[in-house]
Amino acid sequence: MGELQFIQDYRDSEQHRESFFQLANSVFGLKFKRWYHHGFWGNGYIPFSYVVDDKVVANVSINIIDLIIEGEQKRALQVGTVMTHPDYRNRGLSKSLMNKVLEEYEHTYDFMYLFANDSVLDFYPKFGFEIVDEYQFSINFSSNQKSKNKPRKLNITNVDDINFIFEFAKERVPVSDRFSTGNSQGILMYYCLNVFCNDIYYLGSEDVIIIFKEEENQIDIFDIISKQKKDINNILIEILGEGSKKIVFHYTPDYKGLIFESNLIKGDGTLFVKTSGNNYFPKYVKHPITSEA
Repeated sequence: MGELQFIQDYRDSEQHRESFFQLANSVFGLKFKRWYHHGFWGNGYIPFSYVVDDKVVANVSINIIDLIIEGEQKRALQVGTVMTHPDYRNRGLSKSLMNKVLEEYEHTYDFMYLFANDSVLDFYPKFGFEIVDEYQFSINFSSNQKSKNKPRKLNITNVDDINFIFEFAKERVPVSDRFSTGNSQGILMYYCLNVFCNDIYYLGSEDVIIIFKEEENQIDIFDIISKQKKDINNILIEILGEGSKKIVFHYTPDYKGLIFESNLIKGDGTLFVKTSGNNYFPKYVKHPITSEA
């Protein structure tokens, strides 16, 4: 075996980039190649990696984004794609990379956070991260109006539709002033290409992109992308039409006039947060699913 070498921010190195893609796919099933070729790997996504013979064997990535908390913009670093090749595990490589990240970005952020699976819950507290509970919000919505303008489904295999989503998202307003993210369109586009491929719609009458899935008794809304604040009632009427269904929001809704039910989220994907200075991470919120790294 060759010698371990540390590299970072190597988006433009084809050899290292392709090796990173292969490791991410083999460890997590993540598919970054098309995301990169569409130009969605921006300057805000920075991998910190160890390589052996120019092959990436361990990685911790940083996503530089904003958090919107009670209408105020905060600088945030979201950690993601923490992975190690099976042949190099139990050598402290993730710990070493996390320390490099913390040293690099010391005193430059208001919040650093990540989503971790249950197998590593003891790892992140060693770096000052604390578990934060998340809550799922929902309402029971009824309408006696017929839909006048059904949303148009967008096709992620169509380059024009993909570019439309990306350019639209760059001009979006926060999905929630209470708690949401900003400058996270790169992560959003990964979800559009790989997770919600069949769930993206454009509602022309409201000029919004809605990512949602409808089932018999429930509608899950994953994101609403708009350039101006919109009346959620108009959007829900066009999605639902006549009838009643449970509406589940996969972000923190702050729509006036609606009373939401909230439930503690249990299961995989624990949120860990590390704060800087006098900043305070809010309680009873849901991080937008379309910007989870």
